[in-house]
Amino acid sequence: MSRSVRTRPEGSGQALNEAYDTALLDLDGVVYAGGSAIAHAVESLAAARGAGMRLAYVTNNALRTPDVVAAHLTELGIPAEAGDVITSAQAVARLISEQLPQGSRVLVVGGEGLRVALRERGLEPVESVDDDPVAVVQGYGGPELPWGRFAEASYAVARGLPWFASNTDLTIPSGRGIAPGNGAAVEVVRIATGAEPQVAGKPLPPMHRESILRTGAGRPLVVGDRLDTDIEGAFNGGVDSLLVLTGVTDGVLLLAAPPRHRPTYVDADLRGMLTGQPEVVAAGDGFRCGGWTATAGAAELELDGDGGALDGLRALCAAAWTAAGAEACGLDGGKALARLGW
Repeated sequence: MSRSVRTRPEGSGQALNEAYDTALLDLDGVVYAGGSAIAHAVESLAAARGAGMRLAYVTNNALRTPDVVAAHLTELGIPAEAGDVITSAQAVARLISEQLPQGSRVLVVGGEGLRVALRERGLEPVESVDDDPVAVVQGYGGPELPWGRFAEASYAVARGLPWFASNTDLTIPSGRGIAPGNGAAVEVVRIATGAEPQVAGKPLPPMHRESILRTGAGRPLVVGDRLDTDIEGAFNGGVDSLLVLTGVTDGVLLLAAPPRHRPTYVDADLRGMLTGQPEVVAAGDGFRCGGWTATAGAAELELDGDGGALDGLRALCAAAWTAAGAEACGLDGGKALARLGW
């Protein structure tokens, strides 16, 4: 599927919750962080939902069931039901069910979310290669997952069984810092067997397809904080995206983004769903947004003017992405970002 190269963030004369019928929201770094709601998330989501936008919560974490995730959101003041939650466990279970007969036994290396998703698709989760599985699936199983589970997966994969993974995120945030994610666990089995799994989670198409099938979205907007999962997933799905700056992405990463990591819109937090987006326009040799004009010099990005920091960042994105074209930007934007407080 061909993609045009995005060279600037887009503007919108409509509030985004009016321009799109469904928000496909990442969770950690967007809705909550460390178990607590991010500032402005609760009221922004309530306003978007009250205005008629469907909210769906899309996560690569395969450990928790949709019921558990929905209960957590509700406790935070964000009313949600299990049907509002889409997980990579559901995406990989569908992928497996399309390749295996109903009732097939699948060796599970992961948590309850993965087992529930497999049963939903008519598949039987089993725990050992001695249970005669016909496939293997890995999903994040939490910090207490025994090392022997990786051995079971390796034995099965080495026998030639089809191997699936909910996602390959190498790390996962926790209340104590950054911990190994399912991708690290997948690497253990890959090293032991030399095999490659079929992967379902963001940014790959099976996850986006699962989200659309479960929500019935006609004009979805992906909302996320990560360029390499949320924004690339929107790019792969051919839909628009809103990057919020409440998670892992900072100005340096955004200016250096290659085309598949460039969001349609950029805003500070989920309040950006409730407003229009300012237009970035060509201005001489540079680009203007609000009171700022950004240009690409010989070795660095330059910024002139005054105004809101977000407008300056949007103008810098246009200058950086235009100069880079289909590559990642190599210009130094440090001084320009410092002017904006980044």
